[in-house]
Amino acid sequence: MSSDSKSKSLERLSRQIVIIAAITGALGIAIGAFGAHGLESLFSSRGYDAAFAAKRSDQFDVGVRYHLLQSAMLLALGALTFGAQRWRRWSLCLSLVGQTLFCGSLYLLVLTNTPKLGAITPLGGICLIFSWLMLIPLCCKSGDE
Repeated sequence: MSSDSKSKSLERLSRQIVIIAAITGALGIAIGAFGAHGLESLFSSRGYDAAFAAKRSDQFDVGVRYHLLQSAMLLALGALTFGAQRWRRWSLCLSLVGQTLFCGSLYLLVLTNTPKLGAITPLGGICLIFSWLMLIPLCCKSGDE
């Protein structure tokens, strides 16, 4: 693959990652806004006591926090101009799977009051951790190594 072709391919992948970061970031903001303005009335309508509602609200906040942090990581990943695309793709995929499993399970746990969903959360957390760890070989390897 020529140098120009590699550069165009890297630019295309970077653009895709930034678009994904924008979408996940916007979703994180929207979900966070719902958490800040809608959860209280939802909990009240379900008759949750204050302590239980606070616990569920905290769980929701953790999901939003990690969701937005991971979206920022994706934005940075898209801005990087070096490293093998293979590691960039791994980081992207692990981040999206991690956001879905970790944050999604917390959101669903809170919204449906289904504690069993908490069993999925650590799997998402592991994906999030490895999405960050993929940045190490990305920085240490160049080109298509």
